[in-house]
Amino acid sequence: MNAIPLDAFDIVSASVLVLLSAALSLALQLGLQRQLLIATARMIVQLTLVGLVLKTLFALVSPWWTGLTALLMVLFAGQEITARQERRLKGPWSYGLGTACMLLAASLVTVFALTAQVRPDPWYDPRYTLPLLGMILGNTMTGISLGLQTLTNGLVRDRAAVEAQLMLGETRWQALRPAVRSALRSALMPIINSMAATGLVALPGMMTGQILAGAEPMAAVKYQMLIMFLIAGGTTLGAISAVLGGVWRLTDARHRLRLDRLR
Repeated sequence: MNAIPLDAFDIVSASVLVLLSAALSLALQLGLQRQLLIATARMIVQLTLVGLVLKTLFALVSPWWTGLTALLMVLFAGQEITARQERRLKGPWSYGLGTACMLLAASLVTVFALTAQVRPDPWYDPRYTLPLLGMILGNTMTGISLGLQTLTNGLVRDRAAVEAQLMLGETRWQALRPAVRSALRSALMPIINSMAATGLVALPGMMTGQILAGAEPMAAVKYQMLIMFLIAGGTTLGAISAVLGGVWRLTDARHRLRLDRLR
């Protein structure tokens, strides 16, 4: 059994729901209709371009093109992390910290999945590599964004308490431990909630897509479990490295709080 094909009319008719949402926003004076329509237009253009690019990459099966595409995905995701920060680090740290941690976490987890569980031939086959990386990357990006934002906001809010502990002789890691815990809780809570609700409350996108494409339900379930494990691992690794990197940057070797390194 193959997936039921969709034509242009099917897509256009479904888009009426977005127009209805925009109309409701206008009627209720929410002020979101313009953002909603712009986001919809961006999604259409981006997905169309991605579809064309993936079609070409699937035909090439080149490690160089696959690697380049994966790198571009990470770089764009890094820009999203930067854009979501209320208080950004100064200089190249603003973009570099989140991007580097995301590259480390997502690439390690993706390569682990490709070589240990999925095992395509060749292992860098873009048909498997890019979808896996995309799912891991999106959730890792969210975790890192939340972790860094919670850390910086918490340090600005509790500056006096942190500096008092530092003056009493605690190290920077001891004084900032509550802020680190709070940041990591915020970073990991979305994936924890997602895992807790998966199955009974919600059917995730990958599992639903496989079932609609004709896969056996239990085969789709196994793949979804694998994806959730990978996402949890990638998010945890990325969030921890980013938050600890943020602590290291916002303090110095003399155990002083350096909020002057924030914009």
